[in-house]
Amino acid sequence: MDLRLLIILILCLSLSNTYSEQELIDFDKRVKKTILDNFEYVCELKYDGISISLVYEEGKLIKALTRGDGVKGDNVLENVKTIKSIPLELVGNYPKKIEMRGEIFLTISGFNHLNEIRSKEGLELYANPRNTASGSLKLLNSSIVAKRPLDCFLYFMLGEGLPSDNHYDNLQIAKSFGFKVPNEIKKFSSISGVISFVNFWDIQRNKLPYEIDGIVIKINELSVQEKLGFTAKSPRWAISYKFKAEQALSTLLDVKYQVGRTGAITPVAVLEPVNLAGTTVKRASLHNEDQINKLDLRINDRVFIEKGGEIIPKIVSVDYKFRDIFSVPINYIKNCPKCNSILVRNDGDAKHYCLNQVLCPVQIQTRFEHFISKKAMNVEGFGPETISLLLKNKKIAKISDLYNLNFLDLIPFKKDGNKWAENILNGLEKSKNISFEKVLFSLGIRHVGETVSLKLCKYYKTIDNLISAKYDDLIDVNEIGDRIAVSIIDFFSLKDNILLIEELKNHGLNFTYNNSNTKSHLLKDMNIVISGKFDDYSRDQLKKIIDENDGKNISSISKKTTFVLGGQNIGPSKLKKTQDLNIKILTIKDFFNLLK
Repeated sequence: MDLRLLIILILCLSLSNTYSEQELIDFDKRVKKTILDNFEYVCELKYDGISISLVYEEGKLIKALTRGDGVKGDNVLENVKTIKSIPLELVGNYPKKIEMRGEIFLTISGFNHLNEIRSKEGLELYANPRNTASGSLKLLNSSIVAKRPLDCFLYFMLGEGLPSDNHYDNLQIAKSFGFKVPNEIKKFSSISGVISFVNFWDIQRNKLPYEIDGIVIKINELSVQEKLGFTAKSPRWAISYKFKAEQALSTLLDVKYQVGRTGAITPVAVLEPVNLAGTTVKRASLHNEDQINKLDLRINDRVFIEKGGEIIPKIVSVDYKFRDIFSVPINYIKNCPKCNSILVRNDGDAKHYCLNQVLCPVQIQTRFEHFISKKAMNVEGFGPETISLLLKNKKIAKISDLYNLNFLDLIPFKKDGNKWAENILNGLEKSKNISFEKVLFSLGIRHVGETVSLKLCKYYKTIDNLISAKYDDLIDVNEIGDRIAVSIIDFFSLKDNILLIEELKNHGLNFTYNNSNTKSHLLKDMNIVISGKFDDYSRDQLKKIIDENDGKNISSISKKTTFVLGGQNIGPSKLKKTQDLNIKILTIKDFFNLLK
């Protein structure tokens, strides 16, 4: 595998999580189905900090990237240079260029010391070590970062000509270059050793000077890692064991209702403040009416809460022995809490919705916030406060109004508004270069997230093709189901949305897909279904090849299918459908001959 691709995959993909001994055993079985030779596991503590990638050339630190949004991270080199445990120059016989992956964190004592200082100064206390470490790296003034007791452990080495062909030895050698590598890393020849390691640290983790939330298990041999490869979301050669979430007991004081940008209503539990996993929890998501009914929640109930994935607080159960005979079930609201419109809940949908998209003030505000957000149009210089200010003063009413703003609209709102206005207008102008898939995502179509937006753009190429797509066309697109197809058709059936797109087109936004990964057009206009198993290729690899040659991956066989790329064990129903519709089945050899 190409080194650069390997680095990108490791940085961008998350590890699969497991929560039980049996799931670890199942992971071991999956590996042994592919790897028949002996191999070793390496176990590492999973530090609760902020991921960092350090790049060294000729022994000098030249780049430090956070994970960012999972695709593009932030370069925080100047701030990282202030962390004493990170070497600026390497020593010894180091490779010409290496990349080290690690975790920047605050020790518990360092975190407490920072809060002691803030308490004396009358400032609000930091919530937890992880968020404080993350926030520190984002500070613009590196002299302030230098005063934070940040630390760093390194746990992965990447590069050409590595010292060893196994992960564990590379880390031990990395110590001689000047890197701080944890001493708790251990290797085992069997899954039973891994389980013993997990059980030991489940008990001992509270004695550590820093916070951990699990154990990371990796295959030691790099050649085995490469052979196992990756799924679309995670490496097949590594897994994360997550410790059971800590619980706390609190009192349910009230239920509030939030309105999202698509009109979705989310109930939120208001709780008596309680400390949980290092933070003070005052609220927890209740998701929907069914969840409230399932838990049989009542106001003043004593409830157990935990953090889902140790991040988001949620109510998991009720301690019924504290409930009195006068408690009554919670009645879910019938009207929007912001505009009083009657709420609607469609069959098969767990959420209630406010359909007043045009006049509901929260939906208007959050649609703008979504449009300018980093994962969408990434309009620099903007924030929720600016959106609120412009809406309040009637400078904007619909999304396209953003691109009509000028200096005279903006400078009255700031004492010295020239620079502020210039930044906003520059950010809007720069956003016109954003790719089609991000523009589509920014429109806020219900159920159309980043991944779905990219699939739709790859398939339809232009916004006009997508607008004219029928239901049967949409569900032919790989991973586009009934709910998404209906949502897309509903969105483009509204005249206001079509008008908005035309206005954005006139402002120069990009509504055509430009696939920079296209290597040829040999499969142009071909709709291809992959079915069965293949000895030498995963489905994801074959889908990528089809995409690189301008073909379309579709999930189901129909009259529009050009051919089926067939492997072993094609399902009998698909075979029958190919015969009924007279659709060719190409073998993997036929397929590559076609590409020649």
